[in-house]
Amino acid sequence: MDLFEAAGADDAGVPAVGATAPLAVRMRPASLDEVLGQDHLLETGSPLRRLVEPAAEGPRRAGPSSVVLWGPPGTGKTTLAYLVAHGSGRRFTELSAVTAGVKDVRAVVEEARRRLVTSGAETVLFIDEVHRFSKSQQDALLPSVENRWVTLVAATTENPSFSVISPLLSRSLLLTLRPLQEEHVRALVRRAVTDERGLGGSLTLEADAEDHLVRLAGADARKALTILEAAAGAAEDGGEGAITLEAVERAVDVAAVRYDRAGDQHYDVTSAFIKSMRGSDVDAALHYLARMVVAGEDPRFIARRIVICAAEDVGLADPTALQTAVAAAQAVAMIGMPEAALVLAEAVVHIATAPKSNAAYLAINAAMADVRAGKAGPVPAHLRDAHYAGAKQHGHGAGYKYAHDHPHGVAAQQYAPDELVGTRYYEPTAHGHERDITARLERLRQILAGR
Repeated sequence: MDLFEAAGADDAGVPAVGATAPLAVRMRPASLDEVLGQDHLLETGSPLRRLVEPAAEGPRRAGPSSVVLWGPPGTGKTTLAYLVAHGSGRRFTELSAVTAGVKDVRAVVEEARRRLVTSGAETVLFIDEVHRFSKSQQDALLPSVENRWVTLVAATTENPSFSVISPLLSRSLLLTLRPLQEEHVRALVRRAVTDERGLGGSLTLEADAEDHLVRLAGADARKALTILEAAAGAAEDGGEGAITLEAVERAVDVAAVRYDRAGDQHYDVTSAFIKSMRGSDVDAALHYLARMVVAGEDPRFIARRIVICAAEDVGLADPTALQTAVAAAQAVAMIGMPEAALVLAEAVVHIATAPKSNAAYLAINAAMADVRAGKAGPVPAHLRDAHYAGAKQHGHGAGYKYAHDHPHGVAAQQYAPDELVGTRYYEPTAHGHERDITARLERLRQILAGR
């Protein structure tokens, strides 16, 4: 989509923002100073800052010809693309990877090349959701990037290592946008309430309404402003001078859950969630999961608790539980909410219904307690590294028995330091898979002891 005609000459193709534009568009940062949560990309002299704020005098400093912005939704990828065009005076052209084809890409590149040759005008080509481009569509971008016919800014929510072709990625500067923190979203909402581009102070935002709005938005700035705009409309329709919690609820049709992520409810619900999974009450566990999800808890936090519970409370009674939990954590990071709620639910069901064992948890705690107590004697000589020069003259490796040369792949020899010989840390339970481990472990210990 060519947006050149939509804007004034000073904005060189950046879409004009009218009074009727959505709040999220009106509140788009006008300068890097207004960008929140991405300080790591905006340090003085950084490649991104050089793109947005080129030298006022003298030749243009050489910057990257292609930039890939990778980050979750609502973190500012489109905003940064606009700033690159607006701040540097380049012409702005935007394509959506959802609707554009190879023909569209080539047409935009040819127009940019013509302008560069005839007038010296540079073009910023912004491609949203570039991961949706096919290989041939991405290949069509390579000549323009390599010859600097355009400054390509590509945005993606998926890992570019898997979604962007290697030749394009190798010619690009990859910038990773971090998820916004609660304080960033809160600051953005407060700015929108008072700023003339936003509500201009026509309404106030009550504290509990602000808290609920920030929870609902998660780390998505665009979602926060969309909810705020809807809540402001609900307040105005009701003739109210303030945006209340009820106005936010009417706007988004989601009841506020009494859940403060910085207060007792956060810790109480989290504790009950973990104890319900540990106690094998799958229905209670799903209830507490739902409370956290509806309240806007960070799904990555929930996923981490599930992983910990799988390792601590299920353990080797069901070795696949940890695999499920880790896969869930990866999926949550990949797809985000609201779909991640289903992934979390599946993991919770697995953990809650699995046989339970904390034997590995007790074992490592006991081992670490001994180490902290000073029970860490010298490594037996036959187990020490014998590969470096001079090791053999110290007896390192002498007498070591290679396990695979012995029956059952087990060699009878001392592995623990002298003062810990015979110490047992891991004692499997009779639950689930650990039933099978018990008999094998007893025989292994007998062989190792030479019996």
